Amino acid sequence: MSQTSAPRAATGTAPATAEPPVTGGPASRRRWLALGVIASGTLMTILDGSIVTVAMPAIQQDLGFSAAGLSWVVNAYLLAFGSLLLLAGRLGDLFGRKRMFLAGTALFTGASVLAGVAGSPAVLIAARFLQGVGSAAATAVALGILVTLFVEPRERARAIAVFAFTGAAGASLGSVLGGVLTDLLNWQWIFFINLPIGLAALAIARPALPADRGLGRAAGADVLGALLVTAGLGLGLHTVVSVESRGWTSPATLGFGAIAVLLLAAFVARQATAVSPLMPLRILRPRNVAGANLVQVLMVAACFAFQVLVALYLQQVLGYGAAGTGLAMLPAAVTIGAVSLGVSARLSARFGERNVLLAGLALLVGVLGLLTRVPVRADYLTDLLPVMLLTAGFGLALPALTSLGMSGARSDDAGLASGLFNTTQQLGMAVGVAVLATLAAGRTEELLAAGASQPAALTGGFRLAFAVATGLLVAAFAVAFTVLRQPARR
Repeated sequence: MSQTSAPRAATGTAPATAEPPVTGGPASRRRWLALGVIASGTLMTILDGSIVTVAMPAIQQDLGFSAAGLSWVVNAYLLAFGSLLLLAGRLGDLFGRKRMFLAGTALFTGASVLAGVAGSPAVLIAARFLQGVGSAAATAVALGILVTLFVEPRERARAIAVFAFTGAAGASLGSVLGGVLTDLLNWQWIFFINLPIGLAALAIARPALPADRGLGRAAGADVLGALLVTAGLGLGLHTVVSVESRGWTSPATLGFGAIAVLLLAAFVARQATAVSPLMPLRILRPRNVAGANLVQVLMVAACFAFQVLVALYLQQVLGYGAAGTGLAMLPAAVTIGAVSLGVSARLSARFGERNVLLAGLALLVGVLGLLTRVPVRADYLTDLLPVMLLTAGFGLALPALTSLGMSGARSDDAGLASGLFNTTQQLGMAVGVAVLATLAAGRTEELLAAGASQPAALTGGFRLAFAVATGLLVAAFAVAFTVLRQPARR
């Protein structure tokens, strides 16, 4: 029986400076060791994006953050991470992906120590920004390294499943680990825990990752394009994360949003005319690349908002504590991990990534659909545990989507394609939380004004957000069904 191949990242030949892929012996074992390093580094950076949210009250009390200033503990990381991914991915193509991964991991590890010893809000915010820079440098090239290491279809499907698991499980486990460390030790340990992981990753990465010198500076460094896209993404993300305090129709939101759109439009125009563009527009010509990134924005907007809003529902409506909330969401992390590692690659090899993606999205529609009827006094076993188990759809969808999103990238653009895929993921996370949290808050205020109790009003707000998230997933399914195509069998 013929098997469907995982999509190949390269349609051309690899750069002469890269080590050729190998398929057996010690070199093959080194590839899997390299995957472990990439997965560990990705887990560390993704984990850090969610682990801090549970410790925010303790951080505020110890360092004297204002209510408005506290949000920048998250926003400083998000702004640096999201705005630099595309640039970091291209720099990895030019100057070496291994070099970029090592530099990013080292910076992230050092900044984590600085965050742990921070004695003032300014130092912690600066450390979080540096963490975001390091995370962007390491994460942007991770997929690019992976798809050049694993070219055999079955092995690539397994490798991408591991990579996708680290992202999905890291986001879910962050709330669990953050609650446990904060309750048992103190909030500083949510940062100190990165030190041994980072040092171990650096020690193993140097011999395990393939040596590559990149295309070199002569291949072109579009400085103007880099400035335009970094400024546009940074200002756009700043506008989105500030919506909760400013509102969607405030002059600042509308003004900064318009400037961000203009900057990004100028970046696209620049890429169409530049001799050596930062992001060659050819990368978006394959319909699977463009379609997969669009599907990811919609899917991640719904799913990351699900994670945030369910945690708020458990704490604000049902009265769970930090550790209890993390443990309540643990079945989702376990389910996603089991499906992405043990099932997704096999199903993709048998039925194709497109079909597996559609099945995963259908399950996720069921998850958010059930939550639109969540009661004020929910029973965990009957009302919430089935929802947590249905998140298996994310374990199916994300590895398949990752394969499709990298399927049309040439070998010399693999770092850029990786950076683009991670950038759309961050955009989806930021926009999803901003939009759905704002809708939930607005609906809660309306119900309170109408005389509803606090728990009932909060639940009504969450139901509206979950309904909109369901609509986003339906749209993602429609785009995947109409735009994406299964790559040719090999």
